[in-house]
Amino acid sequence: MAAKRPRITLPALIALTIGLFVAAIALIAYYAPTDPNQGLSQRIFYFHVPIALTGYACFAWGAWKALLHLWKRPAGADLESYVAVHLGVIFGSLTLITGSIWARISWGVWWVWSDDQLVLFLVLFLFYCSYFMLRYSVDAGPARENMSAVFALFGVVLIPISFLAIRISKSFIHPVVFTSNGPQMTGAQFLTFCVALAAMLSLFATLYRVELAGKRLDIRIRELRELLVA
Repeated sequence: MAAKRPRITLPALIALTIGLFVAAIALIAYYAPTDPNQGLSQRIFYFHVPIALTGYACFAWGAWKALLHLWKRPAGADLESYVAVHLGVIFGSLTLITGSIWARISWGVWWVWSDDQLVLFLVLFLFYCSYFMLRYSVDAGPARENMSAVFALFGVVLIPISFLAIRISKSFIHPVVFTSNGPQMTGAQFLTFCVALAAMLSLFATLYRVELAGKRLDIRIRELRELLVA
């Protein structure tokens, strides 16, 4: 059976991502109001939070593909899970970096170990970093694919815990922006945030497609080399 063609072509997805980033940066720079307490440094919020949420989305997508691999065994699900987790670690690194910069500028500290949200996100990040140690400690084959899938599924449990930790954290480092009453932002702030989040998610989709295509091409080249040698 032929593989399904993606609904959006890669060039169109790249153009969409560039357009969203241009719009997001313009909104952040010229439209979103300046925070009266934190000043211009608060604008990193429009990068930090969308990056963090995109990191969660990467890990969740990787866990979903891992579940499909264990459940229905579709071709390529293991590779798709791997690529999603890989991108999740990249976005997770950016989350920690932007969060530390924001904390240092606004509150004079790089890190607070007593903050539940910070520590739980770090645990989630390190858990998925160890995914690669596990994966490459086993020879390629069904055993490695199954172990990687189970590991990716276990990690997804940490995502809601890390996300909800901000609501139980009593630290000033992480104010609660989204409550049961809706986003605690002005209309201009919320629009800017939504566009920035869409840009980050679109970036994830673009990088996912590009890396997946590269990995598949690499696999095919190695298979051809093995056939030529044999």
